[in-house]
Amino acid sequence: MDKRQDEKNSKDEQLKAFRVDDKGKALTTNQGLKMSEDEFSLKAGVRGPTIMEDFHFREKLTHFDHERIPERVVHARGFAVHGEFQLYKNMKKYTSAKFLQDTSKKTPVFVRFSTVNGSRGSADTARDARGFATKFYTEEGNYDLVANNIPVFFIQDAIKFPDVVHSFKPEPDNDIPQASTAHDTFWDFVANNQESAHMIMWIMSDRAIPRSFRMMEGFGVHAFRFVNDEGKAHFVKFHWKPVLGTHSLVWDEAHKLMGIDPDFHRNDIWNAVEQGFYPEYELGVQILAEEDEFSLGFDILDSTKIWPEEDIPVNIIGKMTLNRNVDNFFAETEQVAFHVGNVVPGIDFTNDPLLQGRLFSYTDTQLIRLGGPNFHEIPINRPVVQFHNNQREGYHRQTINLGKVSYHRNSLAGNTPAPVPPEKGGYATYQEKVEGRKVRARSESFEDHFSQATLFWNSMTNHEKAHIIEAFSFELGKVKSQSVRQQVVDMFANVSVELATAFAVNIGAAPPEEGGSGVTKSSPALSQENTPKSAETRRVAVILTDGFNGPEVNDVLEKLMTSGVVPEIISERIGTVRGTDGVQLKAQHTFLTAKSVMFDAVYMIRGSRQNKKFNKDAAYFIDEAFSHYKPIGATGEGISWLKVNHLEGKPGVISGTDIGAFTEEFVKAIAAHRFWERVLV
Repeated sequence: MDKRQDEKNSKDEQLKAFRVDDKGKALTTNQGLKMSEDEFSLKAGVRGPTIMEDFHFREKLTHFDHERIPERVVHARGFAVHGEFQLYKNMKKYTSAKFLQDTSKKTPVFVRFSTVNGSRGSADTARDARGFATKFYTEEGNYDLVANNIPVFFIQDAIKFPDVVHSFKPEPDNDIPQASTAHDTFWDFVANNQESAHMIMWIMSDRAIPRSFRMMEGFGVHAFRFVNDEGKAHFVKFHWKPVLGTHSLVWDEAHKLMGIDPDFHRNDIWNAVEQGFYPEYELGVQILAEEDEFSLGFDILDSTKIWPEEDIPVNIIGKMTLNRNVDNFFAETEQVAFHVGNVVPGIDFTNDPLLQGRLFSYTDTQLIRLGGPNFHEIPINRPVVQFHNNQREGYHRQTINLGKVSYHRNSLAGNTPAPVPPEKGGYATYQEKVEGRKVRARSESFEDHFSQATLFWNSMTNHEKAHIIEAFSFELGKVKSQSVRQQVVDMFANVSVELATAFAVNIGAAPPEEGGSGVTKSSPALSQENTPKSAETRRVAVILTDGFNGPEVNDVLEKLMTSGVVPEIISERIGTVRGTDGVQLKAQHTFLTAKSVMFDAVYMIRGSRQNKKFNKDAAYFIDEAFSHYKPIGATGEGISWLKVNHLEGKPGVISGTDIGAFTEEFVKAIAAHRFWERVLV
């Protein structure tokens, strides 16, 4: 086994050695013993008691009783996909990391997306930050880029991490609410820990309710270091940029999806991969010379701060493609163990106090979740290169180490395993000069809590600002303490008097009389309006009944699919729907199984056969999609539905008899994603 693993150059090939297909096989115990019965326990007489001799019963029940492991304290609800990363440009100038130097090499990756707050059984679309953790299986060992879809964090020092998590988790007296920050303890924490201001702006924005994991950015949050072969270092921040652009749900959609499809994000990415619509993300880096560390007007080691992209551009250096779903959720997604300290030569840490705490916490939490120190031997966590050291024994040890020696320095094994000097690929920590008195304190350079929160607010479009106001109003409207509500209003007056006044009125608090941070700068990169827009992989609900215009609909559907759009038919029943000229289409949904919030757009055709209930359901479906600012298209008899719903001529509503022109305009509308100008209609 060990020798064979040494020869593996693909994580997928390595995992094949651990796959078992039970289909068509004989039933055995875990010891390989074939069993003749699995329906009845062994009894003393037909109506007698089960007897302890029944080893099969004992094994089966004992295993069942121990199947669950503790869920992650945060990021418990996750979903993961396999893929590969390929470099665009050689980064040898900045880093000695080999996977960032060879543009011809494809590095296997495993990516786990997650919500932060909720339990494993919570819904996908809760308002929350999202985890975006990537494990690179490199030739120098595993490198983990443990990122979020928000580039900043609530706190500046890891000693406060338990506090912020305790505050946003369900309140301890009644364990309510699940997967939500709309309660007293969280907002009490925010008001009394004002370093959280910038993160709160992101959480209250559309970024916290992504349309899809495939349409979500990822950020390494911290400042790390690149170190090259000569030992020269640069500060670096990591970014994942989705090729499809960064897009979001609206809050009403997110709420409804929690009940209609709580697995919405899981279904979305699983189905995309199964259909061959492989999610793609480009890796970008912001690089800052060490001599420019203090040139930005804020402390670059403060995890509540971004490096504005207009000041330090994101240099795109490679692309990740996710192309294979997991074979087993528990064995892979649930057992994968990420650690921000899993690095390779050429990537190092900084003195960011939040990062420093994470370097301890990840290993510590895996010990209780995965039952001991050998979690690196679980197949999904194993590097593609063999590991050699003097670590031995412990729970679930799989490696069978040969020889007598398990200590360093030794003569019996020629003093091996032997350290490798840096010039031959051994990891060496960057020799940063560090000195000072031991203190429990924070640098004065970390004291500005509001300027970048204001930068974020200034960068939003009008509809994005409206959504932030609504989010504050909802969250604080759930807070019972009048004192906490007022404290939050007073706090965010330091960000924007306009913002604080708007939500203060909605929650029964006193509006601020003054405030603001004095920041007038904006950053266009922070607004989702400036993201790539594409119709590819967008789901379109196609509403039709028997008697539809067969050739016309066939033509539209063919053109939509050629543009990468995914049409799904809704009709009176699941199965065949018959149109004119012998055209038959398959309906995947009825209005009982599909709702407008599950789709990105609606195309209405209608047909000669319909009933009142179908028409009523269709009218509600269309109205709801319109209220969520989605594109709506209609041809043939479907145009009459636009008239009934008074939607003709409204923004993003496309109709026509020229099928070529209609489809072209409809695809453009689908790519636009939302038509916010309907707010004024």
